[in-house]
Amino acid sequence: MDSFEIYGGKTLSGSIVPQGAKNEALQVLCAVILTDKEVTVSNVPNIRDVNKLIDILQFIGVKIRKENEDTFTFKSDEIEIDKIYTTEYAQLCSQLRGSIMLAGAFLARFRRAVVGSVGGDKIGRRRVDTHFDGFEKLGAKLTYNSTNNFFLIEGNLKGNYLLLDEASVTGTANLIMASVMAEGFTTIFNAACEPYVAQLCKMLNSMGAKISGVGSNLLTIEGVSSLNGCVHRLLPDMIEVGSFIGLAAITASSLTIKDVCYEQLGIIPDVFRRLGIRVECKGDDLFIPQQDIYEVERFKDGSIMTVADAPWPGFTPDLISIVLVVATQALGSVLIHQKMFESRLFFVDKLIDMGAQIILCDPHRACVIGSARRYPLRGVRMTSPDIRAGVALLLAALSAEGRSIIDNIEQIDRGYQNIDKRLQLLGADIHRINC
Repeated sequence: MDSFEIYGGKTLSGSIVPQGAKNEALQVLCAVILTDKEVTVSNVPNIRDVNKLIDILQFIGVKIRKENEDTFTFKSDEIEIDKIYTTEYAQLCSQLRGSIMLAGAFLARFRRAVVGSVGGDKIGRRRVDTHFDGFEKLGAKLTYNSTNNFFLIEGNLKGNYLLLDEASVTGTANLIMASVMAEGFTTIFNAACEPYVAQLCKMLNSMGAKISGVGSNLLTIEGVSSLNGCVHRLLPDMIEVGSFIGLAAITASSLTIKDVCYEQLGIIPDVFRRLGIRVECKGDDLFIPQQDIYEVERFKDGSIMTVADAPWPGFTPDLISIVLVVATQALGSVLIHQKMFESRLFFVDKLIDMGAQIILCDPHRACVIGSARRYPLRGVRMTSPDIRAGVALLLAALSAEGRSIIDNIEQIDRGYQNIDKRLQLLGADIHRINC
């Protein structure tokens, strides 16, 4: 198993380009099986989760042609649908949570799908009721197969009014794909409206779907009989953009983040600005100047700054871990409130071992007392528990004095493309080692 060896405390410099959006990639790659025509997708990140989904597509018979380093063409004209009942298919799907979105596409085109155990980060309960309830309201029948431990979903889908019990991103994407070829009209209310979902709708509309309300939480879909091919480009990954803002701040470095699609970042830059970090927009690039000290703002009434996650357009939960680590070296205190997942803050014990002043109030809240670099973090050995916490620990190690080792970096590789090599180009002392 590989680990990262990091000698921290170094100032970085230069520019970095964010990879294609991981979460968008998982949605649109599932959507390629909605048509038997060619679909070309560019800016595809070379990361474990995306590569595993490509493996699943190949297993079920999708023809895949690699056009260049980040562009693939998919053709799903000879899908071997019976393979979804096999043990191998179940094992492949169990390796990533995004595989659940294959169900909506299979239902739409083939009127049957299988959902077994899905993988993903261990960050608390991540139920799938939103997906299943929506499928049933569209007319599908769910049957649990206790022998093979999977749900069989079958039926001719008909449009319906769907009021989602939570604004689930994967649930919304799944139900959009299931609805685009359902009979009649489907309305999805309380839909997730992240840019990734809007991108999926944009792609499907270019294929001939009829989706209105794109970008809002109220979608109306008129079913069509078939879809065509298309060419689609993924957005830059906004989680990487936020991670690199945090990297510049915590290492007191000057960095340029290139081609960020600023209008799609929502309030992400503003949240970092509340921590006192200067974030300058230059065209479609972000420039983070070197700051020895960044001072946390207070609310208008003088109360302590709180950073909380929320459904889009609120602050994305995927950056809560990054903000928490960055706050350890700020001037001032911050209350971090992770509302959506009850196990996502449990990595803070590693930061406390590094010398961070953090009080974990409960599974959802942590109070961070910034040291303003008076008490630098110190290098330790630690384990990456999930993708986002792993990168947060990586940022902490790059800031810390001395040597750090991060184990279980396969978690980081699931979401960040060649992160060690890209950081080396900025001057980071980081190496992949086998322990």
